[in-house]
Amino acid sequence: MSQPNDTSYGLPAQALHWLMAVLLAAQYAVGELMPHISGRTPNQGLVAWHIVLGGVILGALLVQAVWRVTHPVRQLDTLPAWQQKLARAAHAGLYALTAAITLLGWAAASFRGWDVPLFGLLALPALAAKGTPWAHTAGDVHVVLVYVLAGVIALHVAAALYHHFGLRDRVLTRMLPLAKG
Repeated sequence: MSQPNDTSYGLPAQALHWLMAVLLAAQYAVGELMPHISGRTPNQGLVAWHIVLGGVILGALLVQAVWRVTHPVRQLDTLPAWQQKLARAAHAGLYALTAAITLLGWAAASFRGWDVPLFGLLALPALAAKGTPWAHTAGDVHVVLVYVLAGVIALHVAAALYHHFGLRDRVLTRMLPLAKG
């Protein structure tokens, strides 16, 4: 693991960040447009897309987390300690919520006997047997946490914009491709 000696994110970290942003936005859109999942809902159309996107998000999240751990970036020295701690907590929350939501969705799909393909290719093993009660409950928790994640994402975006337009520091530009951050 390398030491965080630079305050700039490289192109791989930036690409993974924006890929995840696009994937989560697409997943929210599909989730809102797809039919409510009930006992007779088939795994087709937008429901199938939702499951495939979940598998892509899970895979991308794993790649992003490994990259972040193996290529750490130092916080800006100009940030007060409380902002550095809050930023670390917010990022950990984003990772944890995204992981929890995808795992709970995977369990809910397992409840219905549906496959979850990793990156749309490799079917992951079921997390629970078809009809397992806790996996059904996982689907309900999945839905609630989606709204929590949306709130944390909104705060993340608001903080980045505040730093850029209010404080006029480098926090946002460090994650923009082609910008000298």
